[in-house]
Amino acid sequence: MGFTLSNQQQLLSKIATGTGDSENTPYFDGWKAFDSDPYHPTTNPQGVIQMGLAENQLSFDLIQEWVLKNPEASICTAQGAKEFKDTAIFQDYHGLPEFRNAVANFMGKVRGNRVTFNPDRIVMSGGATGANEMIAFCLADPGEAFLVPVPYYPAFDRDLRWRTGVQLLPVACESSNNFKITRAALEDAYEKAQKANIRVKGLLITNPSNPLGTILDRETLKSLVTFINEKNIHLVCDEIYAATVFTQPRFISIAEILEEEDVVCNRDLVHIVYSLSKDMGFPGFRVGIVYSYNDAVVNCARKMSSFGLVSTQTQRLIASMLSDNEFVDRFIVESAKRLEARHTRLTEGLEEQGTTCLKSNGGLFVWMDLHKHLKEQTFEAEMALWRTIIYEVKLNVSPGVSFHCPQPGWFRVCFANMDDQTMDVALERIRNFVLQDKEAAVVAMKKKKNCWQSKKLSLSFNNYRRFDEVNMSPHSPIPQSPLVRAT
Repeated sequence: MGFTLSNQQQLLSKIATGTGDSENTPYFDGWKAFDSDPYHPTTNPQGVIQMGLAENQLSFDLIQEWVLKNPEASICTAQGAKEFKDTAIFQDYHGLPEFRNAVANFMGKVRGNRVTFNPDRIVMSGGATGANEMIAFCLADPGEAFLVPVPYYPAFDRDLRWRTGVQLLPVACESSNNFKITRAALEDAYEKAQKANIRVKGLLITNPSNPLGTILDRETLKSLVTFINEKNIHLVCDEIYAATVFTQPRFISIAEILEEEDVVCNRDLVHIVYSLSKDMGFPGFRVGIVYSYNDAVVNCARKMSSFGLVSTQTQRLIASMLSDNEFVDRFIVESAKRLEARHTRLTEGLEEQGTTCLKSNGGLFVWMDLHKHLKEQTFEAEMALWRTIIYEVKLNVSPGVSFHCPQPGWFRVCFANMDDQTMDVALERIRNFVLQDKEAAVVAMKKKKNCWQSKKLSLSFNNYRRFDEVNMSPHSPIPQSPLVRAT
């Protein structure tokens, strides 16, 4: 006997039967399109190329080289098997001390050793997804809100809202100033929340930005600290792309700002979310970190981490790898070089076709401007263009509307999750699309021009006939028609 929707709603929880997971968006629809028709150079060369996944696959040869040289780091090898039992039975939610020490050391290196991190403030979580949800649980009650500058990562709507019941309120950022966060925009968003009787508990930023690939400068960071300190709300800094910055200006962590003498801030209000998913390319290891300057948050988050711990086997491997300073230093430098080369390859390839991107120097993606290819400047037209790109051009790029972008025509394009050959295929597909779109525009323009000329000539002829009928007698000589002269 089957169950009706009504029966399901009575038997299951609101979370199970609701739509709060927020996966019904073009961002996730693009993934589904790829999953149903994935590109492969030989078995499916006409398939969809995945450019909607922000993965860092450009330096795995360095990782594999290290693993082969250090077999004792894994308990699944003959060299590491003697540690199998102790690793398998370890379940302290504080985590292995050597793991927390290594992660703290790595976080410092990624930030140029300009700031240090206390291993005792390192709290584990199941990836950045779990870390963001954990910090939301610690800081806000259901119905309370975080301000989030737009455009922002689409999955925040799921990660931060679904189970916590918190709200995300947009802070308007415009393309006219390269989507910079301004104090005026922050104040406006805060005042709107106050008028709506919504309690704002914090400001959430991503630095480097996802999807923009830009970094926040020192003055902007100081302005954010001043704002949250004055409002007495929290500042959550998602810094999971910290090591992906490949050119100047360099990345500046919020941890550096707190150390500056002229910065006055209640440190209990500041929290950092980090992971190894982007900087090291380890999303499958689910290594997420909450680093808080607030003792109560650290204590609460550590207890909550029991619901999403990093496996001890993974901790042991990561601790060994990140404790190898020579390897870490080499990896950070080489990864940045490769990201810069790939970024340049993509942006220059797009520029050759007349397609521009927001200037950026971090992240695993570019923010591509296709507003010239919209039939009209609306989000409906953006979605129509996105469907063409997905189902005809066969590229999974993510439309700006998924990121709550306030202007239509922007698309996020990921570039570090594929090899060079696949990137060449993707650029060729974009090139063909742009050429076809230009040709279609020319044809449409000619048709429009011809239609206009036809109407103009018809109007001229009618006007002449009307003039003739009114002003000329049947026997008057008729002057030569302008239509005849036009031929």
